[in-house]
Amino acid sequence: MIWYIWLILAGLFLIIEIFTLGFLIFWLSIGALLTMIVSFFTQNLIIQMSVFVVSSTILIFATKPFVKKFTENSQQIKTNVYSLIGKIGIVTKEINPIHSTGQIKVNGELWSAISKDEQTIPKGTEIEILEVNGVKVIVAPANKTSK
Repeated sequence: MIWYIWLILAGLFLIIEIFTLGFLIFWLSIGALLTMIVSFFTQNLIIQMSVFVVSSTILIFATKPFVKKFTENSQQIKTNVYSLIGKIGIVTKEINPIHSTGQIKVNGELWSAISKDEQTIPKGTEIEILEVNGVKVIVAPANKTSK
């Protein structure tokens, strides 16, 4: 009887699944268990392999949309510095591309800033944060932002 080989394979697939994130190898384990059941009725290795391949493939493709629904988050929450993108702040030190100076205040924090279009932005101007580049934010005046 070859059933024990299918049982061992099912166990190995489950162990491998523990270390992966894709939830793919689990279905190979279920396919191996189904093939183990088939091996009780036939010793033909070609039939057993066919059952394994077909059942695993069907399980993977039939459950892919269901698994995707629970494993992927379509709206990722921006955290850390990337949560600043799109926020409105105020220039506290003139943004001058020639002298590489500029500072803004947003959410009570001070950030070094550069302008998107290499333009000088005077102190007190309301700006929108467009990007984060290292420790500096890239900004444009809030009334005429271009993304």
